Amino acid sequence: MTALTLDKALEIIAAAFAMGAELKLRPLGVSVLDAGAHLVAFQRQDGASFLRPQMSAGKAYGALAIGMGSRRVEAFAKERPHLIAGVSDVSGGRVLPVVGGVLIRDEAGTIIGAVGISGDTSDNDETAAIAGIEAAGFGADPG
Repeated sequence: MTALTLDKALEIIAAAFAMGAELKLRPLGVSVLDAGAHLVAFQRQDGASFLRPQMSAGKAYGALAIGMGSRRVEAFAKERPHLIAGVSDVSGGRVLPVVGGVLIRDEAGTIIGAVGISGDTSDNDETAAIAGIEAAGFGADPG
């Protein structure tokens, strides 16, 4: 299993920001969590709103908590709101069931963390997360 180091987390963030610049996205906040949902790194671009740390981490946390990218977590929230409400309750409200949280998989397919991005549309946030994860040499699992 490949470790999700601080250097790799910063590489993910830099590549996500580069994709954001390429696509001309609004300022982003990027959280990288390890498999235990501990924050490895967070950065917020100038001009990003003050809730970006919580929102981006909530997307990544939700992906890890459910074991699938937040695209599917969001679908679950629509199909089975009682399930997501329960998960949110037991997590202390840390789950944000919105697209933009992407699981990070190592070369063996093991989940080693997640990236959450907030700042632009949810689909664009997800695109930037995938770009960051893949640029760091990991597999991106959006859901």
